[in-house]
This record gives sequence, structure tokens and C-alpha cells, in this order.
Amino acid sequence: MTQERDRIDPDPTHQARESIEPHPVERSTVPPEPPVNTRGEQGQFGYGKGDDKPWSQQDYHHPAAGWGAAVSVSQVLVRERQPFRGSFAMLKMNQPAHNGFDCPGCAWPDDQHGLRLDLCENGIKHVTWEMTRKRTTSEFFARHTVTELESWTDFALENEGRLTEPMSYNPATDTYEPISWQDAFALVGDTLRGLDSPHQAAFYTSGRLSNEATFLYQLWVREYGTNNLPDCSNMCHEASGRALKKSLGTGKGTCDLEDWEKADALFILGVNAASNAPRMLTALADAHKRGAQIVHVNPLVEAASRSTIVPHDFADMATFTKTGTSTLDLQVRPGGDLAYIRGMAKALLEEATSRPELIDEEFIARHTHDFDAYRALVEQTPWPELERQSGLTEKEIRASAKIYWEAGSAIISWCLGVTQHEHGVDTAREIVNLLLMRGNLGREGAGPSPVRGHSNVQGNRTCGIDHRPTEDFLSRLDAATGIVSPREHGLDTVGTIKGMNDGDVKVFVSLGGNFVLAAPDTVYTTAGLRNTELTVQVSTKLNRSHLVHGRRALILPCLGRTEKDEQKGGLQGQTVEDAMSMVHISHGMKKPASKHLLSEPAILAGMARATLPDSPTPWEWYVEDYSRIRDTMAKALAGFDYFNERLRGRGFRIAQPARELVFLTPSERAEFSLAALPDVVPASPDELILQTMRSHDQWNTTIYSDNDRYRGVKNLRTLVFMNREDMARRGLAEGDLVTLRSTSKDGTTRELRNYRAIGYDIPAGSAAGYMPEMNVLIGWADYSTQSDQPLMKNIRVTIARS
Repeated sequence: MTQERDRIDPDPTHQARESIEPHPVERSTVPPEPPVNTRGEQGQFGYGKGDDKPWSQQDYHHPAAGWGAAVSVSQVLVRERQPFRGSFAMLKMNQPAHNGFDCPGCAWPDDQHGLRLDLCENGIKHVTWEMTRKRTTSEFFARHTVTELESWTDFALENEGRLTEPMSYNPATDTYEPISWQDAFALVGDTLRGLDSPHQAAFYTSGRLSNEATFLYQLWVREYGTNNLPDCSNMCHEASGRALKKSLGTGKGTCDLEDWEKADALFILGVNAASNAPRMLTALADAHKRGAQIVHVNPLVEAASRSTIVPHDFADMATFTKTGTSTLDLQVRPGGDLAYIRGMAKALLEEATSRPELIDEEFIARHTHDFDAYRALVEQTPWPELERQSGLTEKEIRASAKIYWEAGSAIISWCLGVTQHEHGVDTAREIVNLLLMRGNLGREGAGPSPVRGHSNVQGNRTCGIDHRPTEDFLSRLDAATGIVSPREHGLDTVGTIKGMNDGDVKVFVSLGGNFVLAAPDTVYTTAGLRNTELTVQVSTKLNRSHLVHGRRALILPCLGRTEKDEQKGGLQGQTVEDAMSMVHISHGMKKPASKHLLSEPAILAGMARATLPDSPTPWEWYVEDYSRIRDTMAKALAGFDYFNERLRGRGFRIAQPARELVFLTPSERAEFSLAALPDVVPASPDELILQTMRSHDQWNTTIYSDNDRYRGVKNLRTLVFMNREDMARRGLAEGDLVTLRSTSKDGTTRELRNYRAIGYDIPAGSAAGYMPEMNVLIGWADYSTQSDQPLMKNIRVTIARS
């Protein structure tokens, strides 16, 4: 179907600053109509030159990746005017053994067999986005007030290109003006030293920050005196880390890429691999070719769960030969994964009454605790309730369980479809329970394998970005650096947002990211940022968070991952840790976008010295040669011994004790969890469970177009995918304009008006739409009591015709 598209603004931050109350008692969040924007090629939210294009949605039946990805990459290289440099960059991306740079996109591990085109469509988009020839200069800021820029779309803001020099907000002119690096550092230092307590500042991290920069960042913050270190993981995989820590004593998965190559069965839960971790398609295709069984569990049947043509498989590309990527697709209801996994365990136990060898009793006796209690819990859970909560039939669950028990080894992998629920910790622990029952841990081709998002989000946590650090971590850090770290737990993302609104957090520093759009409750987050004394954004491009700022504000531009980092000690490399604990070094290969750019370690060292002028920490010395940072990290961080030496070649993998069947739990065994089955069914026929997600042409809050190729969407983001029977019950036809309403735990109500209802293959009682537009429907108080994560996959809404 095809219709003309209405102009609808889903971004509530466009409203006037004075209209946002820091402490609202009751409010209805309705995004107003913005001025028509003529900037950019196509507006991020459906504006610009894309306004006059008709929208359409048709089911996508082609293989994931393949020629669709190849054509998209060609278009991106031409659009960004990077046909030659972009092509050269492709040969350097994810090539640590060839002095290449790490893709700044997802955290999927690099190939270990010498593949020279270990890349994907979205990685190339991200790199060319960073390598653009466009520049956002001081002359640009002089021409445009912040108030004017607020009316621009987010696509148009980022489309202005790379930031070139440090800028400071002038409230008298409502513009950003140039400031020297030293004056910028002095402003940060003076403001932080002037606070009544270090706890009045919060220091946010996105997942792009390198290990070396991360270590310096947390060192500065802890020497300053606080653990207020919120990060993007607080919104994504916090539940995974807490679950694995409780069950296995380590907060990470135990698998590596070689395990994926040897597993007999792969279970993929809550993952849209083709868009969020596209290089996983290679692993899925290879698994299918060798006869492994692959089960996808997700409310939406995504492109990666059908078939693919891997672009670097030139023979398949030439002959249009697709490879399957799935044995079984199960459309679980949102939040129904725990019931599904418990159903698998129940089916396994029932089958084991006649085939006792299916349960690894020896492994359970030697390495686990509380299995008998878990067995009783599973046996007492009735099939009708498992069906109701999972949204699956007993037959479907048994078919999946049979694949599991017939596999010699199995990996269970999951992403945000599992974690962004109230019971995300319990679900991840239930996954571990099922793995333990058959001894799928501590051996090849088996184990838990969470799919992390941003390229170094796991490394950020490893290297100290943690608002709840352990005593072991702090004591090692103090011994290695000579500081005395604070022991009081700090603020996470949700706590920081509330603290800014309450006036308790007066300074907000952000290393990368676009916090105001990534966070829940966009209006409340906006109000909080504008309630601060100072906001500091370390960034590569202009984004919404530069316009939603405190009374004073700094934009500090940094080098990108693809750019050469020259310091006194020569050309520097920085390391990252992927989703499977591999650490490798990344070297930029192109000239910086501006001579005024500094590296993130240099910016952090400058702010640290200005904040702590008498600090004995050798900040300047560290920046001269990053190997010096790594030498200190080798002393401070468990598993980083001989850090510099081990980076040669393709790097090294951080040891995971649970992989060696060493469990750092109170019982010194793997712990079976005994969680009650949560009720995830909508409370009434009028209620739907909404999950937010990314489109294919999007990376986090950066949106490259209004298209979503794998879901068949063109020129439309203001939509809600609905079950067609749910639409019929509400009297809705395809493309009707609807209003979505939600009520937060904080008592506020919120709305999104004039969204298009799109019929889609999605379970009854559920709906889906895009972030960040739909983040306004999530209240700041709508977070999990288990993980403190915002409930971005579990928003209870009503939908009616507008």
C-alpha cells in the first residue's frame, strides 16, 4: 500500500524550553508541529526533501545482506562522496593484524581466519558517516542560534558534518562560540571544584569509548571522588551482567567465535541480527551449511531468521545463491522468553523420565547448586500457563526442546528483547538454568552468549565504567594508581536523570552518544539537562544533546575511530573489547577532520588536570604514549597482565573463570535460579505491550534515512506495527492515523499522535515501533526493579484512531 505522508513531529524536545516543568505532577506528552525544515537531504523524522515522498510498506522476502546490502553500500559511498577512500577503508576495517581500525559500530567479534572483508553494510554506513567531507565550523554556529537549530531534524543536524573546534554556549546570543582548549578545560575544572560535593556531577559513557580512554575517564572521576558513572549498558545489557554474575560469578558470556563455529545448535533470542549485528549472518550461514540447528525466538520474524547471501562469498553473490539461517522460528510474546525457556526445561525433564541420560547428572552434582529445587519448580509449572505467558503452543516449545536435547552442544544467545523487561535478570538466569541441565558450559560449542551492542560497551565496563564497582576492582585500582577511590555506589542512567531534575546533579559530562534521545522519557530528560549548571559533550558530530544543555555548555570535538592519533610518542593505537571478551588494538588511517581535534584520552587528561591541579597522576605523561596507560591497566585490571605484549597479532581473550568451571559465587558453584513465572499478558483487551526497536537504516540514535528495508518500509518512521486482528478489533485500516497512550509508574500520562498503523506479522496483544521517537512513552520511573533498566520492550499502551 502507498499513501501520501503527513508531517508529524515525534520529537518533544522541539517544544519551547519554558514549557517543560522540572517536577511535573501530571502531564500529557504530545509532540507539537515543528517549523518546516529545509535542511538536509532527508529529514531524520520525515522532513526535508523526503517530505513529498509517498510512504509504503510491503513484506520483505529477499535474503538478508546480499545484493540489497551491496547496493545500499554503493549508494552510501556515492552520497557521502567517498567512493575511493570508503573502499580503501573497507579493506582496513576490523583488521587488527594489518594495523587496521575497529569498526565503530557493533561489538560482534572479528574473524579469526584472515578474512579481509570482515565487515557489513551498517559498519560501512557508520564509517562513511564519520569520514564525511562536510564540516560544522565556528562560522556555522555564528549563523544559527540554538533556538533555530532546535527546529532542525536530527538528520539535518548530523548531516552538517564533523565538528572542528571546541565551542562554548553564550546565553546572551543563544549561540555556540569558539573557546580554546585550555579555557574549556578550565571551565570544567572550575565548575567541578566549585560544587559542594563530587556527587553533584555525573559522567556518562557511550559504548564507543576505547579501553584506554575509559580507564583514564573512570580514574579521573574516582580520584575526583564519585562513582556517578552511568553508561549505555544501564539501558541495554545491565540485566545480562547481573544475571550472569549471580548464576556464574562472572558478568560476561563464556563463548567465543570458535564456539559458534562448533555448536550443534544455536538459540537466538530477542535479536535482530541483520540490522544490529550483521556479521552474525556469517556465523549463522556457516552453521546452517554444516548442519547445525538454529532456532530464532522473537516477536517479529526478522530477515536474519530466514536466509542470507553473505557479501564476501563471491560465488553465492554471483549466482544469487542464498543460505538458510534458521531451522525454527518462534514468535514469542514480548516478555514471554522466560516462560518459553522454562517450557523447554519442562519438556526436557519429561523426556528424561524415559531417557535419563539427557540430564547431565554428573555435571550438575559436581558444579551446580539447587537443581532439585529448580526441578520441583519446573514440574509444578502447568503447561497451560507456560503457553499463555510465552504466547507459544506446547507443541512449538516441545519441538524447540527436542532440538536442544538432540544437540551435542548448544549456545543460547540473547539481546535486548530479553533484557529490557522487568524480569530481564530472571530470564537470563533461566537461560543459564537450561544450559546447566545438559552441561552446556565449559566445553567447546556451548554456553551463554549475550549479543552486545556498541563496539566497546563491554570494554567500558571491564575498564571501570561501573556505578556499582566491586571492592576487588577498587582495591586493585587504588594499589596500581595511588588514589583512594570512593566506596559509595553512584548513580546509573535513570538515577542521573532524576538527580538532574531534582537539582542534585549540577554537572553532566558525556563521552560520546546522544543522551537526550537515547534515554527514556525524552521530555523529563530534557528538563533535567536544562536544569544543570554545566553540560559537556565530547562528540564527533552535532546532535540533539548539544541543543539540550545546561546554563553553561561545552562541545568538545574529538578524533574519530578512523583517524590517525599522533602524540609525542608517535602514532597511537587504542584497544576495544568485543562481545566475546577479545581485546585488540585499533589504528586510525586517515587525516583528522580538523587540526583542532584532540583524542579522547587527551581531552580527558586535560579535564582531569584542570579539575585536580595537584593530582600526582601523570595525566600528560599518559597521553604522550598510550602504552603507558596500558602498563598501568595491566596492574589495575584482572586479566590484563602483559597488556602491551599480548596485543601483537590479533590480540587476546580475557579469561572467563566460568568457562573453566570456576564459579566466583558464594557456593563456588553455578547457581540455579528459582524465579516465579512473571505475568506478561496484557491486563485488558484494550492494552497492548509495545516494544521499541531500531530500523535497519539506523544505528542507535543516528538515523540514515526514513527507510527500514528488512521490514519493507519506505519513507516512514512515525508508525506502529500491529497485529492485524488487533487492528480489526479497534476498527483500524492499514495506514490509519492513531494515537498511542501510556501511563507511567510516576503517575504521568503521555501520548504520541498521528502515527500510522501498519499491519504486521506480530503476536496478538503486542505492538512495535521505532526508538528514539517512542521513548517519550516511557516514564523515568518505568524501569526494572531487578536491573534498573528502562522498560523499552515492555511499554503498556492503548492505541486508538486519532
